[in-house]
Amino acid sequence: MNLQLQDELLIRHMVERWAVWRDAGDWGRFATVWHTDGVMMATWFQGPFKEFIRVTQEGWAKGVSILHFLGGSAIDLSADGTRAIAQTKMTISQRGMVEGADGPVLCDVVCTGRFYDFVVKENEEWKLLHRQPIYEKDRIDPVDSSAVVKLDKEKLATFPEGYRHLAYIQTHIGYTVKMDMPMLKGDAVQSLYQRGAAWLAGGELVR
Repeated sequence: MNLQLQDELLIRHMVERWAVWRDAGDWGRFATVWHTDGVMMATWFQGPFKEFIRVTQEGWAKGVSILHFLGGSAIDLSADGTRAIAQTKMTISQRGMVEGADGPVLCDVVCTGRFYDFVVKENEEWKLLHRQPIYEKDRIDPVDSSAVVKLDKEKLATFPEGYRHLAYIQTHIGYTVKMDMPMLKGDAVQSLYQRGAAWLAGGELVR
């Protein structure tokens, strides 16, 4: 196995462990995938990974249910082999209550997108320095297929198209949602690509 393929495999392993250990609540091992200066960006949270762990644990205690499923990945390595940009197809699935025709309805929101990760090699291990999800599209479905969901259409329309239903349900349970996250198209995602390319070439990481 050549060194580039080996590094790509190790990065993919790190990305997979992030999802498995985070969703399992295995916080000790979850912390090991992060660089010391690691930052998590999400619709409902932006900040250092240790704080992300803390607020996620608090959400778990309150019954917040957010899970992840991974698809394929594409990884670009820097010329010196110490940095990488990893893009991984993913879905975010969140369960919660929303308005219905006959009262509150338990629903699942599924958001499709990509994890766009800034990854660095530290002591021969690949660590996650900065994670920025890209939100491509989402939908909402009642858990009980016979239930009728009745969302506030005006409120729904205020949220960005790529994560509209996800933002709706997160706001419904009290989170403040970041309104300018990268989506499939637009200035925000183009800016992210430019930041990633500049950093991969040896520049500073622009948070």
